Order: sequence, then structure tokens, then C-alpha cells
Amino acid sequence: MKREITYSESIKEALEQYLSRDKKLIIMGLGVDDPKGIFGTTLNIHKKFKKNIYDLPTSENAFTGFGLGLAISKFKPIIVHQRVEFSLLSIEQIFNQIAKWNYMSGGKVNVPIVIRLIIGKGWGQGPQHSQSLETIFAHMPGLKVVCPSNANDAKGMLISSIKDPDPVIFFEHRWLHSIKDQVPKKFYLTKINNAKIIRRGKDITVISFSYALIETLRAVNFLKKINISCELIDLRCLRPIDKKTILKSAKKTKKVLIVDNGWTINGISAEISAIINENIDEKIIVRRIGVLNVPIPSTPSLAKYCYPDEVSIVKQIGKILNKKILKKNMPKRRNNLDQPDKNFKGPF
Repeated sequence: MKREITYSESIKEALEQYLSRDKKLIIMGLGVDDPKGIFGTTLNIHKKFKKNIYDLPTSENAFTGFGLGLAISKFKPIIVHQRVEFSLLSIEQIFNQIAKWNYMSGGKVNVPIVIRLIIGKGWGQGPQHSQSLETIFAHMPGLKVVCPSNANDAKGMLISSIKDPDPVIFFEHRWLHSIKDQVPKKFYLTKINNAKIIRRGKDITVISFSYALIETLRAVNFLKKINISCELIDLRCLRPIDKKTILKSAKKTKKVLIVDNGWTINGISAEISAIINENIDEKIIVRRIGVLNVPIPSTPSLAKYCYPDEVSIVKQIGKILNKKILKKNMPKRRNNLDQPDKNFKGPF
């Protein structure tokens, strides 16, 4: 029987396995030695690797500069932010320093740093702590941006990110942390520059990433029961984007739905739409669905209207294919949109 562990356990395992192999790996950030261990991803690691774990004060810009100094001094730092919003206080260091040192040195200085950013909705986190800001980082040359949607990819892509000579922004949706998947116990790498076809299909191409991929997969599995064949692509990496996989599938199905994990305006879905339209001369129907273009409300009664879910994705695919899906055949909308399942332990 193949082993199953959670997304957070897979990240912790990747960190511990790498620390056992390379003493130059440094993990630092606010709360990395916290009793909850940042959703369990750093739980008790400081007890085994005391010299490699640094709990830092609330001074994001300063300790990001500290991380840059370590990276250009042949160390491999990982900076952890419990909320993507906390990293906004260090944007100057990330965009003007970390992303540009290799270029400004004429390729002589590498910056092997990983910045883990936690995104996600629910638990009343509201407009300041629920945002998906992947597109901001994916806009910047010099950075690689990854968003694994399952535990298997989380482990392999984190190890690959640490080994990469360039800075990698590693996004984790906190609703993914409690989801289990089959994960090898061995130390392994997963490429961080290619998408993955999750389901093969012929009627429509559906593209998504991060937690939005989970809702999209539910929709695709439901549609299969009523004989609608979807080809589902997990982007996994937002910079660079795997154009080849996207274009090949779009040419095959001639219809594309992009399910964005964040806002659609100037977002990842807009970039994918542009890639398709700029590279395929024949007519391809491209539509997008994503987070409603408003600040995220704190109350679940309003927040439930903000995010794409299985039901809204099914409706959109039916509309694109011009197939009416009877109301009685629609999947039932899950009521609890403030936490993914009973295993979700809260905002930290």
C-alpha cells in the first residue's frame, strides 16, 4: 500500500531530508519554531537542527536582506511568511535586490533563496489576510514562481526549488495543507518549469493551479459522469509558464477555460489567454473565471460569492460548450466555505 501524507507533512519531510544532506540550508521567519510550526510544516524541526532554524522578529524587509546576504555567501536560505501579505513589507528587497543580483553581476552571482508564501481564504481572515497575490511576483524577471496543488508536488518541487541557483517564490494555499496524497518517502525532485496534465479529454481544456485546481478537479470529475470530456492542466509553475503544454491542448480542443486562483484582471488567467491568442491563428474560444474583483470579505455569507467553486466551474463549462446542464443534475454546493474540511486546524 502506497503511503499517504498531508501537504504540510510533505513540506516538513522535504525540509528535514534536505537539512540532513546540506548544513548550509537555513530556515528563517516569524514563528518557524512556533508550537504549531506554521501549519505543521516546521513543527519541531528546530529541536533537531538548532543551528539552522531562526525565529526572526517582525521586521520583514530587514530579515529578507539578511536572507539575500546568506544566499550570496553560499548558503541556501528559506524565508517563511505565514501570510503573503507580510512579504509586501519586503518587496524592495525581493524585487530590487534578490531578483536582480544575478543580472547585475553579469551572471557571476547566484541567489539560491526560497521564499515560502502562504495564501488562502477562510477562517474570517478577510481583506488583508486572504489574498492570492501570485501574479505580482510572476510579473518580475529574475524570479521563479511555483504553486504546487498536491502533497506529492509540494515535496518534490520544494526540494527542486532549494537546489535551484535562482530565487524561487513558493506559494502554498493553506487549504491544501490538510489534504493527503501519495508521497514517496525518498528524497526526490520535481521539475519546476512544466505543467502537468491531470486528466486527458477532448471537449475542452481547463487550466488551473493551487487550491483552485482542487475545485476544478471536482468539476471535471462530475462532468465526466454526464459525458463531458475535459482535459485538465495543473500549471504548477507560474514563471516560467509551460506554453508548450497549454498550446498543444488548446489546439486540440479549440475551447479553453482558465480557472484563476486570484483576481482575473491583469492576472495569471489574462497572461494565459494572451499566450493562446498570440500563438494560435485559428479560432480558439477562451474564457476565464476567478475571484470576484472586490476586497475579500471576512464574513462567510459574503465570501462565498467571491471564489470559483465546483458549481460555478461546471456552469461555465456548460456555457462554453453550449450544453444545458439541468439543475437536478448539477453538483450540490458545499455549505462550509470558511474551512475546507474537519482537518483544517485554523489560520496558523
